[in-house]
Amino acid sequence: MSLPQTANTNNSGDFSFLHSQYLDPNYWFDKEETFVRAVFHTLFNHSVLDLLYTLMTIFSIFFLTLISYCLVRLFEIRKKEEEHLEHEIAEYAHHIREHEKKQAAEGAISRNPRWVETIQYISSTNPADWKLAIIEADSMLEALMADLGFAGQTLGEKLRSATQETFPQLTTAWEVHAIRNRIAHEGLAFEISHYEAKRTIALYENIFRQYGFI
Repeated sequence: MSLPQTANTNNSGDFSFLHSQYLDPNYWFDKEETFVRAVFHTLFNHSVLDLLYTLMTIFSIFFLTLISYCLVRLFEIRKKEEEHLEHEIAEYAHHIREHEKKQAAEGAISRNPRWVETIQYISSTNPADWKLAIIEADSMLEALMADLGFAGQTLGEKLRSATQETFPQLTTAWEVHAIRNRIAHEGLAFEISHYEAKRTIALYENIFRQYGFI
């Protein structure tokens, strides 16, 4: 009876480390190719492409809207700047016209700079300026009487040296001079309304115009 033959473990079909598939370059190339194909198909299949297309469309619309908004705001800012500049130019031109009108009016009021200053005081909204207007007008009245030859060191003395015949406005002159004296003596305690202050200046004006002093 013959014994069974022992299997040969060294034939060429048996697995060994030197014949491992992990050392075969073709094996790794096939794996890499398979991986690349899988990634490519995953990234570039229709659903992914549609998603990318949708996202790009949304981003494009967003950025176009943002650019359009910025352009609109830029045009609005430039328009407002132009309107503001036009307003400033108009305001400046108006100021120049008003200044020229004021100068023309002052020239029409008087060639006497002291009287122009008096009118500026009486036109103020400050009650203290109204008193200054009366004081200045009284000082002008003293200068007028000096020019007319009335003697005296003060306006009171000059008025006492005058008569109704030599100075027809004597009564009026005494009236306004008395108001000036109250301002000088009573100071802040003396109160005068704007109406009364303007009436007083009007009386001085009548005297000055009769003698061509303003």
